[in-house]
Amino acid sequence: MTLPSVMSGVFLTRHGGPEALEWREDISVPQPGPGEVLVRVLAAGVNNTDINTREGWYSADVTGATGDLQGNVEAGGWSGALNFPLIQGGDLCGEVVALGEGVSRLSLGQRVICPINQPRPTAENPVGFVAIGSEYNGAFAEYCAVPEADLYDVTDAPLSDIELAAIPCAFGTAAGLLDRAGVKGGHKVLITGASGGVGLAAVQLATAMDAHVTGISSPAKADVVLEAGAKAVLNRDDVPPVETFDAVVDLVAGPAWATLIDALKPGGHYAVAGAIAGPIVEADLRRIYLRDITIHGCTYQSQEVFAALVEKLQDGQVKPLISKIYPLKDIRKAQEDFMSKRYPGKLVLIPGKTGDGA
Repeated sequence: MTLPSVMSGVFLTRHGGPEALEWREDISVPQPGPGEVLVRVLAAGVNNTDINTREGWYSADVTGATGDLQGNVEAGGWSGALNFPLIQGGDLCGEVVALGEGVSRLSLGQRVICPINQPRPTAENPVGFVAIGSEYNGAFAEYCAVPEADLYDVTDAPLSDIELAAIPCAFGTAAGLLDRAGVKGGHKVLITGASGGVGLAAVQLATAMDAHVTGISSPAKADVVLEAGAKAVLNRDDVPPVETFDAVVDLVAGPAWATLIDALKPGGHYAVAGAIAGPIVEADLRRIYLRDITIHGCTYQSQEVFAALVEKLQDGQVKPLISKIYPLKDIRKAQEDFMSKRYPGKLVLIPGKTGDGA
């Protein structure tokens, strides 16, 4: 195919509110470098991390919940300061349309996805990574260049482009959380934010492991969580039963954090990959060390974890819930709807000038 020289997409021009997102139709199409692949974006998911990055929420100067803008932030990306303008978008489903020098594993026309956090461990930092849409331009445009080593062929997967775009962040994060928490069959698992993209994915994956899942969600979305496999659903205002769960998978944190620690059995595992209710938490340390609770921060993800997830989706074992689809040009509306928490599961963007680019 003949590739255009310019494309449409969304620039993040600075940290801030939705006004920091700028729709453009004159962005240069990237050229794949050595070891890179040019991907035509077929669909891109909407995620908390994109909103957090836009707002600069990852800065230690920000102490409030997601959506609580707190003035000027400088080092607000995953790894600190970002290079603006930036094309965000960590959830990618695309088609290979050009190969850089040295690429040999992938072929033109293949459908691909990649993890949002791509491992780059070193001796000094064994959990080093780069994030697509943060450290380099991502899927909120018609094309993006991605290292071949981070891409997975899903041409024959029994999911649509839109469904595949809902996999990397939600299911990848959920798989990482469950792996780090050591969840296995027979375990009792408590999952916060259970009606969201990552939460529903964690419910589905843990249920597939034969774990006994309890979700925390609003009553209006409880049925969705039960349909994903949870045995029970607690209201967000409920206090979880004390010393009941082998593992807690947390995406919310905030003021209720101490009750999550108390909900663990002695020797239990707490795994966290989000803090949408607030990152500053308080608990009694004695309830942690006297009961030998293990706390896992879960951002780094090994290639083995994501590869195992891809095998599951290839076999038809996972299926995301898609609540709404938007043209990429309507990204501000999509993020507004995401932050309203009206919709369970995932919201997905379609690139192109009017959303008909896939």
